[in-house]
Amino acid sequence: MRRGKHLLLDILRSEGVAHIFGNPGTTELPLLDALAEEQALQYILGLNEVVVMGMADGFAQASQQIAVCNLHAAPGLGNACGMLYNAARAGAPILVTAGQQDTSIRLTEPLLWDDLATMARPLVKWSYEISSIHELPRAVRRAVKIALTPPMGPVFLSIPGDILEAPVPEGLDEGAPTRIGPRITGDHASLAQAARLIAASQTPLILAGDAARTAHPQVAALAELLGAPVHLEGMANTAAFPSDHPLYAGSVPRMAPAFRTLLEGHDLIISLGADLLTQSQAAGIEALPPGIPLVHIDDNPHEIGKNFPAQAAILGDLSATLPHLTALLGPARPQARNATEAKIATARAALQARAQSLASASPLHPLAVLETLRPLIPAQAIIIEELLSSGMNTVRHLLPATQLDSWFGMRGGGIGVALPWAAGMALAKPGRPLIVLSGDGSLLYSAAALWTLAHYKLPCVILVFNNAGYSILKARTRAIGGHSAASGTYVAMDIAAPAIDFQALAAAHGVHAERAETHAEVTALFTKALEAKAPTLIEVTISKDF
Repeated sequence: MRRGKHLLLDILRSEGVAHIFGNPGTTELPLLDALAEEQALQYILGLNEVVVMGMADGFAQASQQIAVCNLHAAPGLGNACGMLYNAARAGAPILVTAGQQDTSIRLTEPLLWDDLATMARPLVKWSYEISSIHELPRAVRRAVKIALTPPMGPVFLSIPGDILEAPVPEGLDEGAPTRIGPRITGDHASLAQAARLIAASQTPLILAGDAARTAHPQVAALAELLGAPVHLEGMANTAAFPSDHPLYAGSVPRMAPAFRTLLEGHDLIISLGADLLTQSQAAGIEALPPGIPLVHIDDNPHEIGKNFPAQAAILGDLSATLPHLTALLGPARPQARNATEAKIATARAALQARAQSLASASPLHPLAVLETLRPLIPAQAIIIEELLSSGMNTVRHLLPATQLDSWFGMRGGGIGVALPWAAGMALAKPGRPLIVLSGDGSLLYSAAALWTLAHYKLPCVILVFNNAGYSILKARTRAIGGHSAASGTYVAMDIAAPAIDFQALAAAHGVHAERAETHAEVTALFTKALEAKAPTLIEVTISKDF
């Protein structure tokens, strides 16, 4: 007899789903029973919900297709919420499901029960608890459609166990996939206003956000015409603009005073899918100086004018909209372009020279390690970066982020994403070299993902920059001043006594690991790991003070 669990899998398969990321419990047993005879869908096991949610997030971001995550009742959803926050901030299209207790006993508030749809709602685009087998097809179809419609993001469905076991009524309409075309062109009158603002400016600055990742040629054409520098967001998540382009100027700082300094000398901001402005801490001043005009193009109406008024506010897809804007602009500005490129090249050369000058430091300096890695990165590599203090605003000047799916960073700010992402991205992009750059503190949040990488034989190179603590917190504490800065005493910011044995930790999860303490060892171990057909962890001992 065909039941709700079979209907769910059939619908997911028709929506293009090939993997379900999960950690099962009693409320998911009907689904696992159906999967026992399923051939097309593979259940990918994570050892806890942090890992499960992170894997789905990584898969969704890398593939830009729907990912499915299956959680266990209220505790499972609660455990996953930190990673769900990150996924929401990154705009990852994920159908998050959770097994719910049978509807026949929910009024009694049974074990593991809670109002799951309400729990998930703040972090998703749409949240719903299915109440009958008749609702199952429509709810799943709607959820997938909403997740994949720009601005993309996660959705949530609570599915009671008795609905999974319910017989499918004869003649039930199972629906079909709906996809809304994303290439929406911005309003022509607003584009004309943007063109007037740009024509009146002498020194525009372009901010490229995640929405620009599919519009590299269009963003480059605009930047080259204007001779404008292109900066990424402070919490940049993807390769929104190729890092090897001569107008690529790096990520903006996340603190308002430093951002203000960056804007000095510029008379117009052109925001292309960028957020304005995710700050790390309050600084007492606004990020944008009063009176500076703003052209803001985004596929998310919530972001346009959210914090700062836009004199030209344009809702549209960047790849479809930018050619229309560029066509309205006047002749190219070669002198401005030459001057901007020269300034950027000088800054980039200075950073590389500084990294090279630190090559003799012992313990290793993270900038020097990145410079050692630079010529070793394969052309088709995907880099997952979660370095925080070891790479703040510098990594993409030293390592390549040139293709639209070549780089992923922690947009949400919640740490621990790198390892679970690696598992999801390895499944989404099989055959691509996968490189994880993680701090030691970040990796420990989700170390259980090592087991999933080993179990499914997912090749990747994991470099752990180990400074035995939370250096970013020490840096922020020093900036505050006070007792810690004066005495050099930092409470709860060291990971020591005992130190973490990362080689033993990896081995316990089935992953081969090595330690590198010299640049020669980094080179040799990294080169060897790239050739392996399984995950490899390389612990790189770096300085605590940099």
